[in-house]
Amino acid sequence: MLKLKNISKKFGNHIIFEDVSLEFKKGDLVHFYGVNGSGKSTLFKIIGDIMSPDKGKVEIEEGKRVGAVIENPGFIENETILYNLKYLYSLLNKYDEESEKHIQELCQKFNLDLYNPDKMKDYSVGMRQKTAIIQAIMENQDIILLDEPTRGLDQNGVEEIFKIIQDYSKKKDKIIIIASHDLMDKLPYNKQLVIEDYKIYDKKDIKK
Repeated sequence: MLKLKNISKKFGNHIIFEDVSLEFKKGDLVHFYGVNGSGKSTLFKIIGDIMSPDKGKVEIEEGKRVGAVIENPGFIENETILYNLKYLYSLLNKYDEESEKHIQELCQKFNLDLYNPDKMKDYSVGMRQKTAIIQAIMENQDIILLDEPTRGLDQNGVEEIFKIIQDYSKKKDKIIIIASHDLMDKLPYNKQLVIEDYKIYDKKDIKK
């Protein structure tokens, strides 16, 4: 469903990855661990087709869609959360009353008001992160990339994202890949990978 074949990437003389190959299948809940600057965000940008590798390629099963939270999420700053989420949803989907109800339910889980008149530029780091997570999952995407998903979240937000990930992982119909510099060991990963010295090492496979 998702394959990385011989991926290499560098910036100037600084090597990020060298000849990395990985394969993920439906139902995988994967954790990438690496210190800040190890290349987690770069890898996610390559998977999400935001950045191209210098060598190698990413293969995603035809028709499968990617939802992502990567580094500092961008929004239309002078518009509301409703405008932003409606705009993003409408790019590939028909936005109707049912879809708005679905997005409103996601907002409520994170204690966000979909009809808040404030502009995104006035949102806190935590509120922006919650909004980014909602846009990454609101279309029922097949592959979900979460880069430091707990950044800026309050305890309620952390618990809610854990619950959502756990619910999704039980359905076994998605690939969920999380990158963090901490272990986030509350989640039932079946793969844990370490990014170090230009390579990605399989730390362990956990049998459920």
